[in-house]
Amino acid sequence: MEKLSFRLTAARSAGGSRAQAIVGVVASGNLEVLLERASPTDTCTIDIATAAHGFGAVWDAVVRDFVARRPAGGLRISINDGGARPDTVALRLAQGVRKIEEPER
Repeated sequence: MEKLSFRLTAARSAGGSRAQAIVGVVASGNLEVLLERASPTDTCTIDIATAAHGFGAVWDAVVRDFVARRPAGGLRISINDGGARPDTVALRLAQGVRKIEEPER
């Protein structure tokens, strides 16, 4: 298992009031993403556990793009990867932000 960690400055913080959200599943070609409100509002921390070694530069590009495009400030994100493609990672991260911003039911 390769472990990667990123601590990025975020221009916008995530709205809503949910304390956490989870999207996706750990499976071949997919990933599980847990989002928690646990970072300063201008920071996004992302920890990744992946069985696919040697893709640090790709992960770096995907998470930097995510933080630049989405309101990710204040979030600590944990990713358990099952070999997901970059577009699937971007989709799950976007779904996670949308879910954490939704009101609790």
